[in-house]
Amino acid sequence: MAHTIVTIAGSLRKESFSLKIANALAKLAPNSLKLDVMTPHGISNFDQDLEANPPADWLAFREKLQKSNGVLFVTPEYNRAIPGVLKNAIDVASRPYGKSSFLGKPTGIISNSPGPLGGVNAAKSLQHILPGITGPIMGQPETYLTMVGDAFNDKGELIKEPLQKVLEQYLAAFAAFVEKQNG
Repeated sequence: MAHTIVTIAGSLRKESFSLKIANALAKLAPNSLKLDVMTPHGISNFDQDLEANPPADWLAFREKLQKSNGVLFVTPEYNRAIPGVLKNAIDVASRPYGKSSFLGKPTGIISNSPGPLGGVNAAKSLQHILPGITGPIMGQPETYLTMVGDAFNDKGELIKEPLQKVLEQYLAAFAAFVEKQNG
């Protein structure tokens, strides 16, 4: 049976590289993983005053995470950090206090950029935010995808073979990590 992995592309842009990478990962995933790709689109802003009667979109997102066997973040870098919409989604899912929907879920992080740095700061931001509200975070291989601007054709399909190999290697490691964590 395949492990269901909620794969969160951290950008709202319809043609975002993060979403294209997440979709490519879903197509390349080994049989042991089923990647359920989503974006933070439609997750309303976190407001602790709403916690007594959470909005339906919060509850649906939390339930999706709770039913999963792991989480994979695919994020761009905005102003040397993760996008605000991704941070908001994390805030929504990590509440109520002590009942994070991420708890116990094996977690992976892939950052990306059309530039030469690969979103390293975004990945590091997630590595600072997630401990304590998620399960174990896969440490190796660290994956910062650079120069992704020409990696996809006009249909959003991955055409850059070296990038495909990196994604396949990451998925193999992540599948083993998830299997180890889920027993």
